[in-house]
Amino acid sequence: MKLKKELENTGPEKKECLQCKRYLPDDYEDELCPRCQDINLFAEVRDYIRANDVREMDVAKHFNIPLNKVRSWIREGRIVYKTSDGKTISGVYCHVCGKKIEFGNICADCRKMQQLQVVAKQYGENKQAGEMHFIGRLEEPQEE
Repeated sequence: MKLKKELENTGPEKKECLQCKRYLPDDYEDELCPRCQDINLFAEVRDYIRANDVREMDVAKHFNIPLNKVRSWIREGRIVYKTSDGKTISGVYCHVCGKKIEFGNICADCRKMQQLQVVAKQYGENKQAGEMHFIGRLEEPQEE
């Protein structure tokens, strides 16, 4: 009985984000947390780009957001858009070879090479130094 009264007198309910239900600080004025606001903004930007033939600058002006935020979404690969002739409209280049790319930080060829290097390194770490390996041999050689 005493516990029930204590639960009833806990005071006002905590403020929650309407979308994800995370608790918000009492002095927070918006109804959505910053993460949900960013998710919703990105969805609006994506839909706007799909519906219109626009450039990065147009998107930044339309939504009143920094141009580098739009460019970071392009670099992350979250936004990909092209002109009607199929060329990319952003100035994004591969960080390894310098080739112009549509999104991300590196082109598909350099990404493939990096993946091969990771596999080769993992394979090399698994081998012990000075140990000879044979392809197709399942059992260890017998010493006489």
